[in-house]
Amino acid sequence: MRENKFMTIYEDVVANIQSGQLRPNTKLPSENELVEQYETSRETIRKALNLLSQNGYIQKMKGKGSFVLDVSRFDFPISGLVSFKELAEKLGHESHTVVEEFGLIKPDEELRTQLHVTSKDTVWKVVRAREIDGERIILDKDFFNKKFVPHLTEDICRGSIYEYLEKEVGLKISFAKKEISVDELTEDDRHYLDLKEYEHIVVVRNYVYLDDASLFQYTESRHRLDKFRFVDFARRGV
Repeated sequence: MRENKFMTIYEDVVANIQSGQLRPNTKLPSENELVEQYETSRETIRKALNLLSQNGYIQKMKGKGSFVLDVSRFDFPISGLVSFKELAEKLGHESHTVVEEFGLIKPDEELRTQLHVTSKDTVWKVVRAREIDGERIILDKDFFNKKFVPHLTEDICRGSIYEYLEKEVGLKISFAKKEISVDELTEDDRHYLDLKEYEHIVVVRNYVYLDDASLFQYTESRHRLDKFRFVDFARRGV
């Protein structure tokens, strides 16, 4: 048996996924079944499955098997500041925003650290579930320093907060520091999102600044891991 037999298996499964023969969320046969199907060793099957997982074609779930991912995942730009409304319009898919929590809060110790505010400050808290094609796949938790955003309404939050802040308030949103991690699900994730059987979520934390370098917003944007592909453009300095 050729040493690159695992590549033949990998390419066969990829072709079946891309052609639609293996649809998203379909469970692959077990390792034992694949060993018999391809008449090869368990080690070869595991190499093929690992490569499929690394390249975003399947998700391996401990104790449950391997499941096909949706290869038509949405591109989410890492660089740049893009609102959900702008992203949804670019994707061309049906989208909807549900405001789950809205109001003014006194920041706890963790939020004071994230937003660089004090216990005397007041912060807008906005939690929104984002639907694309009828599935809730993003949970945005936004916190705005009231010093810079004196007025906000639930109706504004259903639309684009950035559009309101820039056009109505006149804020000049300039840049952001971003952190990306894969975290375990929280109770809010389970409550507000359509998560299927996933146990982890991709979290993009944004620290957003105005043009005078004032930090005015901290955001946790929580994405279902099978639906997004995080993309960026990099140029090597010489």
